[in-house]
Amino acid sequence: MSLPKTLAEDVARNLVMVARLIDEDPEEAYAYSRIALRLASRVAAVREAAGFAAYATQKYAEALAEFRAARRMTGSVDLWPVMADCERGLGRPERAMAMAGDPEVQKLDKAGQVEMRLVAAGARRDMGQIDAAIVTLQSPELASNSVQPWTPRLRYAYADALLEAGREDEAREWFGKALEADKDGSTDASDRLAELDGVEFVDVLGDDDETDEAPLAEDASEGRDDQDGPVDGSAKA
Repeated sequence: MSLPKTLAEDVARNLVMVARLIDEDPEEAYAYSRIALRLASRVAAVREAAGFAAYATQKYAEALAEFRAARRMTGSVDLWPVMADCERGLGRPERAMAMAGDPEVQKLDKAGQVEMRLVAAGARRDMGQIDAAIVTLQSPELASNSVQPWTPRLRYAYADALLEAGREDEAREWFGKALEADKDGSTDASDRLAELDGVEFVDVLGDDDETDEAPLAEDASEGRDDQDGPVDGSAKA
């Protein structure tokens, strides 16, 4: 669908802000997505962006509705995994599992199929089926030595499932493999490995801050007749 030039520019500006803010400030990104949606609700890209903004703020019912609308407009199956994950977010893992077995999954590209596998494993865990989740993640993509964009998350999910199953040694191995593949720091595999190895991090700066602030608090109390309440009479919850 084409839009008048001025309107198209307004919509584009809002979509740019959604993309820019969705990771660091999802609530603000959501606000921009709502503006774009009011301006051009019949544009598939707008519905998709609104869906991702709602998803980022855990408004799963709203996200699912937007993704469904975008899919109807385009006929694409690309949103299938995130739609299934919305079902998980709504507390319906059995629906996510049903979607994982749908023929639509076979139309996804490799990245989409891996994403669907991650969602299905998460749904298994939601239902308390940890062994089934582990089996779900076992795949040629997991076993491959080739590093792809999805590799760190896939290895991390497998390690996390192993740890939940009490298989700590295997979990440590796979957290290590996830870390090897995670050049961009998209997971906290290094922290998980440190936890398993019993490493504790000391917040030295935090201790220094407390030490530095103590004299200020003492100085602020000088000259006050009433030490029981705030100087200006205000109270903080």
